[in-house]
Amino acid sequence: MGKQKKFRGHFLLMSIIVFCFVVQNANSQPVVGLDNWYNHETNAKTGKPFHYLWTDTELSGYSRWGDIFTAKGAKLSTLGRPDASVLSKINVYIIVDPDTTSENPSPNYLLPDDISAIKKWVNDGGVLAVLANDGPNCEFTHLNMLMSQFGMSFNHVTLHPVTGTDFEMGACKNLPNHPLFKGVTKIYIKEVSDIVLKGNAKAILTENGKVLMAENKFGKGYVFAIGDPWIYNEYIDHDRLPETFENRKAAENLTDLLLGYAKKK
Repeated sequence: MGKQKKFRGHFLLMSIIVFCFVVQNANSQPVVGLDNWYNHETNAKTGKPFHYLWTDTELSGYSRWGDIFTAKGAKLSTLGRPDASVLSKINVYIIVDPDTTSENPSPNYLLPDDISAIKKWVNDGGVLAVLANDGPNCEFTHLNMLMSQFGMSFNHVTLHPVTGTDFEMGACKNLPNHPLFKGVTKIYIKEVSDIVLKGNAKAILTENGKVLMAENKFGKGYVFAIGDPWIYNEYIDHDRLPETFENRKAAENLTDLLLGYAKKK
């Protein structure tokens, strides 16, 4: 009887250890939330959401970037309107190209309560990545109300216009010494808005005096910004881009950057 009790005791202890390991491992897996509230376009043929989504495997989607995140151990999530309870479940929050009325007849704008929740979440250690768009294709008024909290503001302009397949018009070659560009010599950015900086916000990539990418270590968190969706499926690999462009390597570096700050939380 004594041996049976001892065996049950050892079995119970091992079960507790295994359970704690599983819980700890699950809790340590970073969750990357991609917005589908401010960007909420619907495919006219299927009636389903598309454009800059993890589930969109066409050239318009972010499925390939999602694959990079999952390969690095992250879990993907798609978010509706953010509030404190929603944001508490994620480590990285990605907002892409908020809708204009030409894209969505009833767009969801960033409202004061949303901005307050996101700001607090970043301050407490959240990692925010905002990939906007150029002048005609993004709702800047409300987006800039959020970005101003982090010392950034997108200009309503279009830089890097590209004619047809003249991809060199969208090339950036003089890349700075920044983790985002480690091992990268040339990237492609088509039709991008630039960013005005204030306070502690810093430029990552500047071209002809215009800031194309920026960052801010805000409170315990981090904010990354670019005025373009940039690394969606169409321009992350070489389906269209010549082999000389290294957008995938830059995307991998950006993923490492965001997850690195998320782990610090």
